[in-house]
Amino acid sequence: MLRYITKRILWIIPVILGVSFIIFFIMDFTPGDPAIMILGEGAKPEEYEALRNELGLNDNFFVRYISYVSNAVRGDFGKSYRTNIPVLQEIISRLPYTLNLAVISTIIAIVIGLPVGVISAVKQYTAADNISLGISLLLTSMPAFWFALMCILLFSLKLRWLPSLGADSWKHFILPAAAACTNTLASTLRMTRSTMLEVIRQDYIRTARAKGAKENAVIFGHALRNALLPVVTIIGVNFGHALGGTIVIEQVFAMPGLGQLMINAVRSKDIPMVIASILFSAIIASLVNLLVDIVYVYIDPRLKSEYSVLKAKKVKI
Repeated sequence: MLRYITKRILWIIPVILGVSFIIFFIMDFTPGDPAIMILGEGAKPEEYEALRNELGLNDNFFVRYISYVSNAVRGDFGKSYRTNIPVLQEIISRLPYTLNLAVISTIIAIVIGLPVGVISAVKQYTAADNISLGISLLLTSMPAFWFALMCILLFSLKLRWLPSLGADSWKHFILPAAAACTNTLASTLRMTRSTMLEVIRQDYIRTARAKGAKENAVIFGHALRNALLPVVTIIGVNFGHALGGTIVIEQVFAMPGLGQLMINAVRSKDIPMVIASILFSAIIASLVNLLVDIVYVYIDPRLKSEYSVLKAKKVKI
C-alpha cells in the first residue's frame, strides 16, 4: 500500500508541471503589459524598460518558465505585481478560507445527500423518492450565485439571523457553504440513489434477506458499502470543483479567500499570483484524488486483496 501511495504522489509531479506550463502559457499571451499595470500610464519609457528587465519579461518564454519552476521548487513563487508581497505569504493567509468553505460544503452534501439518496432508492417511486428527485433537479438547475443572493435576502436582510459579508466567525461560513454545496449535494444524492438501486437488486442482497437478516443490516451493512465506490468518486471530483467553484461564492459574500485573490490577480495580470494560486488548487485536488483511492481500499477489501496478489506475483518473478 505504501508503494502504491508513493507512486501516486510521484505522478502528481508531472500533473503539476503540466498545469503550470498551461497557465504560464495562457498568462503570457493574454493582452496587457505588467510593467504598465505596475507603474501606471504616466511613467517614462525607460522606467517601463527597466522594470521589464528587472522582472525578466524581456527573456525568452521558455527561459522565464524554467526560471519560474526552478524558483518554485525552492519555495519561491515570486512577488505579487500589485502588492509587492511574496506570493506564498499571501496565498497561505487566504487559502484556509477557501479550504474551510470547500470542506464545509462537501460535508453538508455528504450528510444530507447520502441518507436522502439511500431513502430515495429504498422507497423507489414513492412520494419520498419523487420529492428527493425534484429537489435534486432544482438544485442542479439553480445557479449557485442566485441561490446565494436569495439566502442573503432571506436570512441576512429579512430575518437577520446570519451575517452576509466577511469571514470573521463560523457564522459567516453557513450561508456561503449552503450556497456552494448545491451542485455537490444534487450529484451525491443522484449517484447514491442510482448505485443503491443497482446493488439492492443483486442476488446476494436477496440471499441476505432470505436468511433473515434485518433490513437495516441489509441496507447499511451490505448494500450501502458496495454502492459507495462511485459515490466516493463523485465526492472527490466535486471537492476539486468546489475549490474553483467557490470563486463566485467568495465574491458574493466578500470572503477573503483564494478565489477572490485569483480574480483580482487576473484583472491586473499578476502572473506570479495567478500561477501560484492555480498550482495550489491543483495540488490540493490531486491529494484529494489520492485520498479517494486510499478510501477505496477500506471500503472494498477486494481491492486490497488484488493489490496484495499483484505484489506477491512481482516478488515471485
